[in-house]
Amino acid sequence: KNAMNEVILSAGAIGSPQLLMLSGVGPMAHLTAHGIKPVVLDHPMVGQGMGDNPMNAIFIPSPTPVEVSLIQVVGITKYNSYIEGASGVIFSYSWTRDYFDGVLNYLNEMQTSRTNTSTTLSTQSITDFFKSIHPLLSATTKDGLILQKVAGPVSRGHLELRNANPNDSPSVRFNYYQEPEDLKKCVEGITTIIKVINSKAFSKFKYPEATIHGLLDLILSIPTNLRPRHVTSAYDLKQFCIGTVMTIWHYHGGCQVGRVVDKNYKVLGIDSLRVIDGSTFLKSPGTNPQATVMMLGRYMGQKILREREAFHKKDEEA
Repeated sequence: KNAMNEVILSAGAIGSPQLLMLSGVGPMAHLTAHGIKPVVLDHPMVGQGMGDNPMNAIFIPSPTPVEVSLIQVVGITKYNSYIEGASGVIFSYSWTRDYFDGVLNYLNEMQTSRTNTSTTLSTQSITDFFKSIHPLLSATTKDGLILQKVAGPVSRGHLELRNANPNDSPSVRFNYYQEPEDLKKCVEGITTIIKVINSKAFSKFKYPEATIHGLLDLILSIPTNLRPRHVTSAYDLKQFCIGTVMTIWHYHGGCQVGRVVDKNYKVLGIDSLRVIDGSTFLKSPGTNPQATVMMLGRYMGQKILREREAFHKKDEEA
């Protein structure tokens, strides 16, 4: 119960709430349902408030070679949608092949471990897609993409355990576009992208016969998520946003400040336990949260060192 005896948990927005629950800190009814005993602390807010910046992209095949460019912000709409672009990069790096290999392995595991027929069929369609494009991954593409990302989404989800096995991933729902405000931002973001694609300045990077509806149908043909597709999605931007939403890996929440931890990132109701990572965020910054997480770690590291130095000094004086 002093500054020299602490456990600091930094397993991220997915790992930290999961580890707390597996250790007996979380909603009592949920923990006991999975046979986790003893329940050290009934903490109903652990795993709550899960969020992520939803992303929707439009791929544009280009008739001319394009410069290889990683994803970068090109503008922010008045509705607070981030417009970002990348070109010539989708299949041109070795990490892309490694990523797709990882996705295929994960999907194969899902198919063997799940018994729900509809989910298995959806997973199979995604697996088939990744297998079909896998041979193309060594080729440099002329394609580019423009995406919109909702900053500060108000839709929130939750994280729950599937079982008491720490090797199994938890169940996470981010409830993308559950709130109308988020969906409106997506529609405005996609509308902005469409205006860009239809502009004269962009014409040399788009095949003349490539219509907007055709480009939207191209994305709709890719199983970006497990949600059912609607035949009118290329004509209804709300349905397009819902049907093609993807993660951009900006997970946050689950151990939020004021709900699970205090302002010093100490777990409420537990001695000598802190959580310091993205799970403590009430919301994510508009861009990649990596820098914010690093700054948080640096700040709290310095603060904890000062606390320990003060403890040492007090102990020596005694």
